[in-house]
Amino acid sequence: MPGTNPRELGLLADCANCFGLCCVALPFSASADFAADKAAGDPCRNLRDDFSCAIHAQLRQRGYPGCTVYDCFGAGQKVSQVTFGGTSWRQAPETASQMYAVFPVVRQLHELLWYVAEALTLEAAGPIHAELRQALDETERLTRESVDALKQLDVPAHRAGVNTLLLRASELVRAGLRGKDRRSADLVGARLRGADLRGADLRGAYLIGADLRGADLRQADLIGADLRGADLAGADLTGSIFLTQPQLNAAMGDTATRLSPSLTRPSHWPDTRSEPGPQPRPRRVPGERSAPRGTGRRSRRR
Repeated sequence: MPGTNPRELGLLADCANCFGLCCVALPFSASADFAADKAAGDPCRNLRDDFSCAIHAQLRQRGYPGCTVYDCFGAGQKVSQVTFGGTSWRQAPETASQMYAVFPVVRQLHELLWYVAEALTLEAAGPIHAELRQALDETERLTRESVDALKQLDVPAHRAGVNTLLLRASELVRAGLRGKDRRSADLVGARLRGADLRGADLRGAYLIGADLRGADLRQADLIGADLRGADLAGADLTGSIFLTQPQLNAAMGDTATRLSPSLTRPSHWPDTRSEPGPQPRPRRVPGERSAPRGTGRRSRRR
């Protein structure tokens, strides 16, 4: 029976054991996130023969900040080493299209595993821990299915069932806090400095470029919230639920931003406390939806 630690569940990306799948299987377009166009199935121009990145240490400086935000939740090494038994698309070109098709499926399952594993650590969600454990075990089993089974898997249907449990877990955690309901709200560029958002439902909310400096986001449900460019300087995110590292990587914060122990302060955040400044309202940035309405908005993919 798997535990709930992300490392034990294989939910932390291990690029050394991956065949550069996110650098090949996924498409991206020239934009503020990526310096060039790349079609799905075409290797990135920066991908080396050993599947490492030639500009990994300078991704942001070279125009690829989107690469620093993306996270496969460990799906890359699962597909490379488990599904395809350690044989790369370069060694067996005939498997390439199958590998590229399966990778996004496993990635979605691994993201679900991350959320369910977190829910199992929430004491308030105790009444549904047994159901969550079943969901974790079943989702983990699905990640180890055959190539054909994975290609035919109805991921939205499975995700919908898991989402019902995640919603219930969120309600149990936030019960009694009377948090604001801003689910799927358009808060692009919103002025929320110092806002009391404790226990708020921000599932799938658009918070692109929002001013959240000093905001209280404790116990807020942030599953799928779009935090690209959001200013989290001095914000309190301790105890916020279903917040992932990719979401933090897409935002800006400082040394005064408070995080739960399971999350890491992104390396591109300044080492000093940020000075207050005007926050221009950005244009909406189109993104790809990775989850149905209610589970979460999307994860920015390459």
